[in-house]
Amino acid sequence: MPLTEALEAVAGLQTQYAPAGYIGLWSRLEDFHRPDLTRALEDRSVVQATVMRATIHMVSAADYWPFAIATRPSREQWYLRAAATLLRDVDMNRAVRRVRADLSDGPRRHDELIAGLAEEGIPRTAWNGVAQLLHLVRVPPSGTWEQRRANRYALAEQWLGEPAIDEPAAIVHLARRYLAGFGPASRADVASWTGLQASALKPALEALDVRRFRDDAGRELIDLPDGPLPDEDVPVPVRFLPTWDANLLVHARRTAILPETYRARIFSSKTPHSFPTFVVDGAVAGTWRYDDGRVLLEPFEELPTRRRQAVDDEADRLAAWHAEVGT
Repeated sequence: MPLTEALEAVAGLQTQYAPAGYIGLWSRLEDFHRPDLTRALEDRSVVQATVMRATIHMVSAADYWPFAIATRPSREQWYLRAAATLLRDVDMNRAVRRVRADLSDGPRRHDELIAGLAEEGIPRTAWNGVAQLLHLVRVPPSGTWEQRRANRYALAEQWLGEPAIDEPAAIVHLARRYLAGFGPASRADVASWTGLQASALKPALEALDVRRFRDDAGRELIDLPDGPLPDEDVPVPVRFLPTWDANLLVHARRTAILPETYRARIFSSKTPHSFPTFVVDGAVAGTWRYDDGRVLLEPFEELPTRRRQAVDDEADRLAAWHAEVGT
């Protein structure tokens, strides 16, 4: 499918580490090459911004405004909690006005925006609050494989145009995208992934036409009417996942893609970003890293010969993709 449709099918990809978006798409699409995503960021059909859970995601341009408007209240609540301590004495209205003014004539680098705040006597700690109170997008070369730390920003309304959706409709859109990517799911799963309060989600979930299921513990799960339900004996291919892949986050525990036995080896206080992982028979079976032209594997347990061969073959394919230049 087209790259933007792939992002919509999984409700965006979390990309605090920009290459995660590229690897995530490589694992999900046939014939995907790194310049494909870089060009999409440059032509504005894909956007990188802070949305769900106040974290950086790559989403399609069509999804940006619904996601941003739906999550803004929760991001503002994060800011208000921070303001009670770190930003208690900062005039955030003045900080927002200064950043908006600095961006009025086009994108600026992060250090330029921080310098503008300093001219107003506003500490750099205010930036995190400003980033939640304004709709900002990270624009190329930010977020690209080639210059992942460029940190260049623009006002979303200038980069993409003004929004054409209100908050209730935006929350419905966001919930629909989540269920399309991760359903059947519980209402708590939806809240965990979106970062929204259950009270904010309730009208949106009631507005959706859904199918209802029960899990083994009797909890209700909901899904879209046309959500696929593969048979349990459908073969699951080996897949390589990047850091922060949403399939491994807490909201997806019910899927058992990350066995709880291994969760502490993937997520911990020292490694909240997780590790790159590989999946065998639908469950995480080890970690990987790219080093000196090779994908190095660390299986959690010894793999049967046929499974190991499939993992090695996919690792070779991933190593070859890493080595591509200008394709």
